[in-house]
Amino acid sequence: MKERIRSQELISAEFVATPLRGFSDPILAKILIVDDDSRNLKAVAEVLQAPGIEIVTADSGEDALRSVLQEDFAVILLDVQMPGLDGYEVADLVRSRPRSSRVPILFLTAYNKDELHVSRGYSAGAVDYVFKPIEPLILKSKVDVFVDLYRKTEEIRRQGEEERRLLMENLRVRSEKLKTEQALRRREEHQSIVLQSLPIALYTASVREDHRRLQFTNESIERITGFRPDDFAKDPEFWSSRLNPDDRVRVITELQRLPEDGAVTLEYRWRCADGMERHFLDQTVLIRNDEGGPAEVFGMWFDMTERKQMEQDLLHTSKLEAVGRLTGGIAHDFNNMLSVVIGNLDLLQNSIKGNSKAERRVRMAIDSAQHCADLTYRLLAFSRRQPLQLTTVDVATLMPGLLELMRRTLGERINVDLQIDQDIWPIEVDRAQLEAALLNLAVNARDAMPNGGDLTVTVENRTLEEGRNHPSGEFVVLSVSDTGMGMSPEVLERVFEPFFTTKESGKGTGLGLSMVYGFVQQSHGHIDVESVPGEGTTIRILLPRTKNLGEALQTVPADTVEPFGAGRTVLVVEDNPSVRQVATSTLRSLGFDVVEAETGDEAIHVLQSNERVRLVLSDVRMPGELTGIDLAQYIKGERPDVQVLLTTGYMEGVETIDEFDLLYKPYRVTDLAEKIQSLMIRSRD
Repeated sequence: MKERIRSQELISAEFVATPLRGFSDPILAKILIVDDDSRNLKAVAEVLQAPGIEIVTADSGEDALRSVLQEDFAVILLDVQMPGLDGYEVADLVRSRPRSSRVPILFLTAYNKDELHVSRGYSAGAVDYVFKPIEPLILKSKVDVFVDLYRKTEEIRRQGEEERRLLMENLRVRSEKLKTEQALRRREEHQSIVLQSLPIALYTASVREDHRRLQFTNESIERITGFRPDDFAKDPEFWSSRLNPDDRVRVITELQRLPEDGAVTLEYRWRCADGMERHFLDQTVLIRNDEGGPAEVFGMWFDMTERKQMEQDLLHTSKLEAVGRLTGGIAHDFNNMLSVVIGNLDLLQNSIKGNSKAERRVRMAIDSAQHCADLTYRLLAFSRRQPLQLTTVDVATLMPGLLELMRRTLGERINVDLQIDQDIWPIEVDRAQLEAALLNLAVNARDAMPNGGDLTVTVENRTLEEGRNHPSGEFVVLSVSDTGMGMSPEVLERVFEPFFTTKESGKGTGLGLSMVYGFVQQSHGHIDVESVPGEGTTIRILLPRTKNLGEALQTVPADTVEPFGAGRTVLVVEDNPSVRQVATSTLRSLGFDVVEAETGDEAIHVLQSNERVRLVLSDVRMPGELTGIDLAQYIKGERPDVQVLLTTGYMEGVETIDEFDLLYKPYRVTDLAEKIQSLMIRSRD
């Protein structure tokens, strides 16, 4: 049996008021009393009861060992003679356990010293003996010594744990402080890098000066403008002298409101060290002193040139999209009408042979109608709504007519000269785009010669080895040279950038040269520029030679096309009656037998009932479920012996038809004849 007796004075005010060396909790000392006589247990417990002491009793050795396994004791009072395990055996077992090996053991015994084997007790681990009958004073004195020793040892242990805790806490705090300092340093470095990389410069300025002397606080201003911070501080008029004249009055007026408003946001153009103007957002704030008066000006420069450029690009792109939508909306119907006009004029030429005046008027009407068609096509190509129409072009045949158009366009103050080699190689390009590109270069050259000058167009064959800007190969080189004002190196670097222009607002879109560059790239060619300020500019277009020598397009009068379709039947599929009538008449003039269909369904019915059809000329856009492309796919699968030539006035919204031949409206008799002849040659192969 085990009992636990705790003194009622354990929590007395006196004991709580005197904690051990700074510990708020008193050190409780537990005493284990082991005796098989309950009277002895009670007597010893009453003697040892005191504040801060807890008495634990056990009436057998087994009970005592269980208590030792569960709790720590300041001292153990152990009766020597007990049934079962005696005191010596219990002491041996207590000493064998590491946790309790150092607990002091006092043996309680009724033997006198002469009868007792004292040495055995000390060997078992006892530190002293208390003889019965017990003298309370002696017992208490001996126990108090061990209790005090336990408390001091426990206090030292607690202090050691507290010191270790404080040390670990200190190490943790120092580690967190170090991490915080490192994070702060990395953040400052990151902010510094961000500020250095951004087009931002911070400055201060005095409010007492009548001019704006800016004191920049970082080196970013040199990267943005090319000027060092001290350049702004030396000359009081430095900042204002480089303002764009058109912005100066507005900016100075807004700055004068700073004392009243407390903050001003300015946008202006400012000339940098390289002579180029950049757009700046200047946000200025007035800092006031403790009395509320103006103390200093703090501000930030933000280079918004690229943003302004993006806004302009977006504006131009919107205009480009609007042009494309407008042109696309009318292109199909407009080209259909032009097909009727041009087709009938071509047919009319055969009826007026010998009447020179009528022939001249018809040619003029055809040329004008063709220019209308070219204008529509160029607008569509300009807005990227029409693919390039690649053909083999004989440049030598093309240039005289184009040169005459240049002279009429440029005016009498520009002397236009053509220098062309013999036997110029053919090239494969979009003829209309090539004409537009050369005409664009000529117009740019005229604008660079406001007082007149010389424009020279040179065409030559050239075989090149691989260079930095071009591969090796055979090229036709078309050069446009002027004697104008030339371009600075800075302008020359950006001359092909979309929307970049040095012309005044409203006098140029900045798209001309970028369109020329895009056309040359699409044609697998190259373009380069040479320019000297005050002397002139030369732009060279290098286009690769094509080996299709026999297919070079030349301007052939419509009345010289000989009929070649005798004995062949063509099916014309077109929903527009006027266009269908012109196509039918044109094909008959070429000697073909012609059958007609208004829709794709009608065309399939004709093909199923007429075995003589060997060519189908079909519009791409038609009413009903079957489009021209659907019809072509049907013919390819069901009648592979029949050739298909598709026609269209506008391609947007139609899937690609690379597997079929395509002829754009409006077309001339010669265009139709050449396409059909090409198909007939391929069918024989």
